[in-house]
Amino acid sequence: MKILVFSDSHRSLSGMCQAVAAHNPDQIIHLGDMLYDAQSLSRMYPKLPVCMVPGNCDGWTDEPLKRLITLAGRQILLSHGHVWGVKRNYDAAIADARACGADILLFGHTHTAVCQRLEDGLWMLNPGSSRYSYGLISMEPGTEPSCCVCPLE
Repeated sequence: MKILVFSDSHRSLSGMCQAVAAHNPDQIIHLGDMLYDAQSLSRMYPKLPVCMVPGNCDGWTDEPLKRLITLAGRQILLSHGHVWGVKRNYDAAIADARACGADILLFGHTHTAVCQRLEDGLWMLNPGSSRYSYGLISMEPGTEPSCCVCPLE
C-alpha cells in the first residue's frame, strides 16, 4: 500500500497532482491548511480515498482535529499539529501517539519536513509544505512500514 501525505498546501494543487501521477497511491492523507485542497483532490481523483484533518487556517469545520485510522493493519494518528504545539517541540504529539498505540504519527503545521523512526519503533512524519515536499508511506500487512519525505521538483 502506498500512501501520499500532504500538509499546508495553501491553495497550491500542482505539486500534489504531480505526486499522485508519479506514485499512483492507494490512499491520500491531507493534514490541513487548506481542507479545500483536499476536497479538490477528492473530486479530481474520485476513486482514490482521501482522509483529512483541518489545520489552524481552515476555520470552522465539522472535521475532527485528530484522527486515529487503521491502514494495512497499522494504527496511524494524524492531526495538523497545532493542537500539540509542534512548533515548540514534538513531545505532546509523541505522547499522544504512544498513548493510543499508534505505529505512525503524522502532522504538519511547521512547514518543515521531518521523517524519523523513534527508538520504540514509532514513525514520525511531517511532510512539510506540499508546495515543496510530501510524505510517502509504504506498508504491507505483516511487514514494517517505511516512510520518507520526497521533494517536489
